[in-house]
Amino acid sequence: MPSTQSLKTWHKFVADKDPALLRDIIHPDAVFRSPMVYKPYHGRDALIFVLTQVVEIFENFTYHRELLNEDRGSAFLEFTARIGDKNLKGLDLITFDAQGQITEFEVLIRPMSGLLALAEQMGERMAKI
Repeated sequence: MPSTQSLKTWHKFVADKDPALLRDIIHPDAVFRSPMVYKPYHGRDALIFVLTQVVEIFENFTYHRELLNEDRGSAFLEFTARIGDKNLKGLDLITFDAQGQITEFEVLIRPMSGLLALAEQMGERMAKI
């Protein structure tokens, strides 16, 4: 049941946009695979930063389907969102360890116009760092 509890915390993070909620559910050595770049991001702090930016950028973000395989420690969450006038559909692929911490988080997004809108917004935010 640890991954079930982590998913509840994840949904609370998405609703509240409170990055402090992520610290306990993301493994220190977690990996984030972005739909925009081939090279993954490594480490809890990188994941918290990227995921916090994304939930702030997305408008009308809604999860539609969720599949959890507790035995394999994985979840698949289908979502829709908007960025400006671009609608997008995506999938969060999440892997958990035995303690329920996220060890891998991969995001798939379509169509390309939605992905490009996200890349533009993320680029602007990254330039400010």
